[in-house]
Amino acid sequence: MFDWTIQTRRRAVQRWLVALAVVWSGLMMPGAVSPAVADGGESDDAKVALNPETLWELARLGGADLAPDGSWAVLPVTRYERESGDAKTDLWRVSTEDGTARRLTTNAARDNSPKVSPDGRWIAFQAKRDGDDAPQLYLLPTDGGEAERITEIPTGVDSYKWFGDSTRLLLSSRVWPELSWEEAKEKLKERKDSKVSAQTWEIVPIRWWDHWIDEREAHLYVVSREGGEPAAVTLGTGYQLSRAGTDESSYDVSPDGAEIAFSADSKNDGVDPDYDIFVIPTAGGEAKNITTDNSGQDDGPLYSPDGKWLAFGRQVINGFYADRVRLVLHDRGEGGNRVIHDDWDRSLAPQAWAPDSTALYGTVDDAGNNRAYRIPADGSAPVALTEGTSFSSLAVARDGGEKPTLVALQQSFVQPPTLVRLDGDGEVTKLSTFNDEVLATVDFGTYESVTYTGAAGDEIQMWVNYPPGFDKEAGKAWPLYLLIHGGPHNGITDSFHFRWNAQLFSSWGYVTAWPNFHGSSGFGQDFADSINPNRSDMPYEDVLKATDWLASKSWIDADRMAAGGGSYGGYLTSVILGREHPYQALIAHAAVYNSFTQYGADYGAGKRRHGEHWENPENYRLYSPHTGAGNFETPTLVIHGQKDYRVPVNHGIELFNTLQNRGVESRLVYYPDENHWILKRHNSIHWYGECRDWLHRFLAAEESEAE
Repeated sequence: MFDWTIQTRRRAVQRWLVALAVVWSGLMMPGAVSPAVADGGESDDAKVALNPETLWELARLGGADLAPDGSWAVLPVTRYERESGDAKTDLWRVSTEDGTARRLTTNAARDNSPKVSPDGRWIAFQAKRDGDDAPQLYLLPTDGGEAERITEIPTGVDSYKWFGDSTRLLLSSRVWPELSWEEAKEKLKERKDSKVSAQTWEIVPIRWWDHWIDEREAHLYVVSREGGEPAAVTLGTGYQLSRAGTDESSYDVSPDGAEIAFSADSKNDGVDPDYDIFVIPTAGGEAKNITTDNSGQDDGPLYSPDGKWLAFGRQVINGFYADRVRLVLHDRGEGGNRVIHDDWDRSLAPQAWAPDSTALYGTVDDAGNNRAYRIPADGSAPVALTEGTSFSSLAVARDGGEKPTLVALQQSFVQPPTLVRLDGDGEVTKLSTFNDEVLATVDFGTYESVTYTGAAGDEIQMWVNYPPGFDKEAGKAWPLYLLIHGGPHNGITDSFHFRWNAQLFSSWGYVTAWPNFHGSSGFGQDFADSINPNRSDMPYEDVLKATDWLASKSWIDADRMAAGGGSYGGYLTSVILGREHPYQALIAHAAVYNSFTQYGADYGAGKRRHGEHWENPENYRLYSPHTGAGNFETPTLVIHGQKDYRVPVNHGIELFNTLQNRGVESRLVYYPDENHWILKRHNSIHWYGECRDWLHRFLAAEESEAE
C-alpha cells in the first residue's frame, strides 16, 4: 500500500507557503483548471495531485436554509479528525452578500439539519447532545445565545419542519403506537439491557441499506417552540409514513398551519406498496387520500405560500424506481389533480415554491448535469437557471419578489460542494470558502464530456477525466480505468464524488472514463427503461463501445485497460468477467453476483415488475453473472462490506470463492464495519489504496503525483 504520510507532510509545508489566495471560482465550468494544466504544460510546483487524505481534509457541506429576507444562510459543515476519523459537524452562518462566515455551534456533538423560523428569530437543528440517547430538537436564537433542547422524545426526532407562525414545529418519529413516551423509554431500556438478542418480524421490510427495522411505526407530531408534550397527528389514522425512512420531503404544513399533508402507503403492504398523498387537520382526525386517481407512487407534498396549491411528485409505473417523476398540482379549493409539464421528458421534483406562488424551483437530472430550474406553475416552459456543473439542496428566501434570493450547493468533478447564491436570472455567486486553502494545494487534471455511438446506434454521453499534466498531443499513451456507475438508473453528473473520485483515480496516472450507458437517468424515460427486463446486454455493449472509442485514440494504451464499479456497476463488472472483453484487470465493489440470492436484499420481499424467479427462472438465469463463471479468467479485486443490506455480503464471498476455485488471480477486501459504501475515513483511505495497488499491479501506470 502507498504511504500517504509523505504526501500529507508535503501538503502541510505547501499550505504554509501558498498564500490564501482564492483559486476557486463559483462559476467554474467543465474543464476549467489551472492555466498550466489546461494548456498541457507542467503542473504547478506548489501543488500535488489529489489523493485520499486530501479528500478527508475537505469540509463536507450540508444543505443550507435561508433567513426570510435572504440576507444570510445557515448550513452544517462537517470535518473529520485525522487520527480518530470521527466527524464533527457545526452550524455556520454565511452572508449571502459577501460570504462572511461565522460559526454558530462548537459542541462536540454533530449538529445537523438547521432550519430558520419563518419570523427569522430562531434556528432549529437536530443533535445528540449531553447524554441524548436519540437525536432531539434544539433551538438557537439568531440574535445570540445558547442552544436549548426542546424535545425529550425517547424514540428520537427523525426529521422536522417549522409552522408558518414560528410557534410550533412538526416532527416525525418512529414509535410504538400503543405505548406512551414513558413506556417507550422503558421498552428501549429493557431492550438494551436484555440478554436475549432475538428479533422477530411479521411484516417487511426488515432492514434498509445498513440497519435493521423493528416493529415501530413512523408518525407525525406537533411540538411547541417552548417544548412540552408532543401532540400526535397521524397516530390512529391507520396509516404510517414509510417504514424504510422519512425525511422532510415526506410531509408538509399548510401556510395557515391548519392542515398537514403526508405520503403513506394506502395499502399498508410492504411487498407491493402504493404511496398516496393524504391530508389531515393539524389537530388530528381523519386522513383523506387525495391521489386515488393514481395507482403508482405519489410523494413529496409541498404547499404553495398562498395556500392555493399542493404540489407533489408522481410516478405511474410500480416497481420501476426510475420512472419519470411528474409534477402534479392539487387545487385545494376546487379539488382535482393536474399534471403540468407532462411533455417534458425529465423527472421534476421541486424543492421550494417561489414566494409569490407563481413557480417552483428545483434541480433536475438533465443529460449529465444537475441543473437548477424555475418551473412555472401555469404550465409554461421550465427555465434553466444554470448550465454547466451540478447543483443541489436548493433553498429559496421566503420574502422577495419576482426574482427571490436562492442558495444551493454547486459542485463539479474538480469542485467539492460549495455554497453559492443563485440570483433570479441564474447568475451564480460563490459564497463559501471552507475548502479554499486545501484546494489551493491540489493539482487537478482536466475533464470533458464526449459522445460516442453505443448499443442500438444511440448516442451515449461519457465523462472523461485526465491526469494532471495530460496533453493529447504529447505522443504519450496512458492506461485507461473505465468506471461503471451504480443504479443502474443513476446517471453520472458533473459532480464531486468522495467515494469514487475520478480525478483521484486519474492522479494515479490513468485516463478515467465514466459513460452514461443505456438505463442512466437524465436522458429521458425511454432511455432509462430500455434495459428492462434485460438489464445487462445494452449496458455491456455500451461499456465495450466506450472502451473501443477510447482505445482508438493515440493517447490511450489499449494494452493497459481496466474496468470496475460498485453496486450495479459491480454487477456489470461481474457480467463482463464472464464475457468477452479487453480488460487486463477488474474491480467489483458490492457486486450483485447471483440474481437468485439477491432476494436476501433489503428490498428482497418486494414485487418484481417483470416477474419473480419462480415465475420466470430463465430470465434470472440469463442475466445473472454467476452463470458466466466458466469463462472467468481476468484478475479481479472483490470488495464488500458486512453491513451491506442492499447487496448482501454473500455475493462478494460467492464471487471470490468462484474465482479462487477457477484459479483466477483475485483478492477479497472485506470491511466488517462498512455497508454498501465505504464511509469511515481510515477505511476509505485503505479502499483507495487497495484499488490503486490492484490497478498498478496489472497496468503498471506511472504516478502523476509530484514527488
